[in-house]
Amino acid sequence: MVLVTGGTGFLGSYIIKQLVEKGYNVRALRRSNKLPFWIAKEILEKVEWVEGDVLDVIALENAMNGVDTIIHSAAIVSFATKDRKEMYQVNVEGTANVVNIALEKNVRRLVHISSVAALGRTANGGHVNEEKKWEESKVNTHYAKSKFKAELQVWRGISEGLEAVILNPSTILGYGDWHSSSCAIFKSVHDGFNWYTPGINGFVDVEDVAKATIVLMESTINEQRFIVNGDSWTFKKLQDTIADGFSKKRPARKTTPFLLGVAWRMEKLKSLFTRKKPLLTKESARVAQSQTWFENDKILKALQGFSFTPLEETIKKACEKYTGTINTVQP
Repeated sequence: MVLVTGGTGFLGSYIIKQLVEKGYNVRALRRSNKLPFWIAKEILEKVEWVEGDVLDVIALENAMNGVDTIIHSAAIVSFATKDRKEMYQVNVEGTANVVNIALEKNVRRLVHISSVAALGRTANGGHVNEEKKWEESKVNTHYAKSKFKAELQVWRGISEGLEAVILNPSTILGYGDWHSSSCAIFKSVHDGFNWYTPGINGFVDVEDVAKATIVLMESTINEQRFIVNGDSWTFKKLQDTIADGFSKKRPARKTTPFLLGVAWRMEKLKSLFTRKKPLLTKESARVAQSQTWFENDKILKALQGFSFTPLEETIKKACEKYTGTINTVQP
């Protein structure tokens, strides 16, 4: 029995899909009856769903009964100030709860889904691998800090005898709900967003992250972390490729630090009136200007035969699926 936290989320749902396809018995936590529409119903019907979340200790304890392995993918990703308190609670306290109860229940193995953000960025950018030590920097978002602190809980669990491995995915791309998570990049480009930044970031196919998660779950690798990154691209190249996939105009206007500063302030003001999340925040503006390359040598050496899907292929496939559902579930 494999327990998946965050099973209705973007990555968690694809992890469930691949687990079910491989014949695993899957149990998953969910906070509501809403299930991911981008995953086939016949897959979701084979999952044992448990109401609750990682802050609900009683629900977690019940969910872990008879469980052999936990894949902990539940997390909040946000750069909005109003989400900050809840984000720290879910990402840090929630992970501590998972670790503590896993130790108590003698769960055999934990696979923790972290983020490259937990490795930290530096103002000067550069190349990042698994050996990078966390440094305080104005480029680090509160999301990054929350994931770094969450990892500390996992390392603490390891020191107390928990068998665990950590994955650090870069920005995940694929077909999901384009109103949330990194899927919103597709909606932004589809709707004609005409600006691009000079930043460089890592990107990876959601199916590749799910596959790496399961391969590492099945392995005997312990007390290790792995960057899961398909390639490092400029944001301009990413947006151009998505625009081409939708047969839309490529973004043509390059932002400057000054313009980004004006933009996030306007978005903040707008959100006060609309009560909707700002499309751009001070933190996300800084990330958009950062130039960071994430290396993937370690995971490719550790997992024989594993390879990453070319991002062009990932984006083309996702654009086709988004286009096919624009007039139905993705208005």
